[in-house]
Amino acid sequence: MKILDKYILKSFIRPFVATFLIVLFVLVMQALWLAFDDIAGKGIGLIFIFKFLFYTSLIVTPQALPIGVLLSSIMALGNFSESYEFAAAKSAGVSLQRLVRPLIILTIFMSGINFLFLNNVYPYAMFKQKNLYINIKKQKPALALIPGSFNTEIPGYHIKFDEKYGEEENLLKKVLILDLSEGKGNKKIITAKHGKIISEEGSRYMTLVLFNGHFFEDHISYKTRKNMPSSTADFDEYSLNIDISSFSNEIPDDGNITSYHMLSLKQLKDTIPNLKIYYDDFIDGRAKSLFNNAEGNKLYQYPDSLINKKIDTITLENFNDRSELSIIRSSIMKAEKALSIIKNKKGTLKLKRKILNLYEIEFYNRVAFSLSCLILFFIGAPLGSIIRKGGFGLPMILAISIYVLYFFTNTFGRNLAEESSLTAALGSWVAAIIMIPIGFFLTRRATKDMGMFNIDVFLQPITNFFKKLKSKKDQ
Repeated sequence: MKILDKYILKSFIRPFVATFLIVLFVLVMQALWLAFDDIAGKGIGLIFIFKFLFYTSLIVTPQALPIGVLLSSIMALGNFSESYEFAAAKSAGVSLQRLVRPLIILTIFMSGINFLFLNNVYPYAMFKQKNLYINIKKQKPALALIPGSFNTEIPGYHIKFDEKYGEEENLLKKVLILDLSEGKGNKKIITAKHGKIISEEGSRYMTLVLFNGHFFEDHISYKTRKNMPSSTADFDEYSLNIDISSFSNEIPDDGNITSYHMLSLKQLKDTIPNLKIYYDDFIDGRAKSLFNNAEGNKLYQYPDSLINKKIDTITLENFNDRSELSIIRSSIMKAEKALSIIKNKKGTLKLKRKILNLYEIEFYNRVAFSLSCLILFFIGAPLGSIIRKGGFGLPMILAISIYVLYFFTNTFGRNLAEESSLTAALGSWVAAIIMIPIGFFLTRRATKDMGMFNIDVFLQPITNFFKKLKSKKDQ
């Protein structure tokens, strides 16, 4: 390796390490801040917090790498231009392409590392972090319950309360419980002014102690299918043991993982065809159901097997008024029935399509986002040589602005693909499609020693116009 290549790599790696660690720290702290309400003051140990920070740092590393490459490339190339090192190299016959060649090779290597993180480390970290949350819910069931809405995570019970308070936030105010544990519908309703959650670590049961409440149970005789007198009671204290074994203590490593975040590219590739078959079968089933419910050939029954061949092209003109009315009414009823079926299944159809879209988007985005290091380098490097400014001032502002644009377009494309407005492939690559021409434009101008924009191109025609006007007046 030549001395020039070593010098350029050294000038790039130093700011890259610093910026990467700073960005990684900021992203991890942001994730910690978002989870602060669920962690602070809940009696959660330091081991959980350190594990959470470790897995979070693995998850956000693929985001920190492109930002570090972008910022360090602007800073390194800006320093070279600001200190006229580029000018000295060019005067010695060394082109810009030759100067940045070692950086391009290094950036390709970083894109490969980013791909390995996205394909192997990221799914593992997501899996372990989810497992960590489940374990903490097992130890602290109160964390799984959210005030203000019905909590349905515990099978057999719908629990609602207005507020959680206390040192461990295990005290509840204005509790409403729908007991569905018998599988016979909403027959038991329990209300209480206050409640307390009691649980022991490792136990499969959670005890919910209720104070000053009311109990109601509806009885139905399943032999006669008639309502029986209901049971009601007021109580000062009532204890309810709830099975929380659904918060499994561990997720087995070979378990059935359904979240697309936790799958590698190979697993996504194997899962997507099965989801497509399942979705297509659902569509075919709905189509057959609509066809069978329509029964178009039964809108009117001929009185005998002899059909008049001299029929009018307007179908209803072949029938008398009474038959026309009967056919129209039957058509309206069947159309309303079909419309009702479509409306009832619309939500299910959108959900199934959305799930399929999410898996496809994740598959294409893993590849597209892994190239973000290379794409952003070809924006940052020429931009640094054009602005001729090093340090953390202007390069930091430009880097943040460019990455925000990249991240926004990537998120926007994924959201459109999620709603089926774009294909999964196009939605995942829309950010790259927008940023690659920008990189090409900046690289071309930096190679030709041109500024960001040649203002004279816009000002010269205006100046010439006013000069002509002035010369005419002087005449």
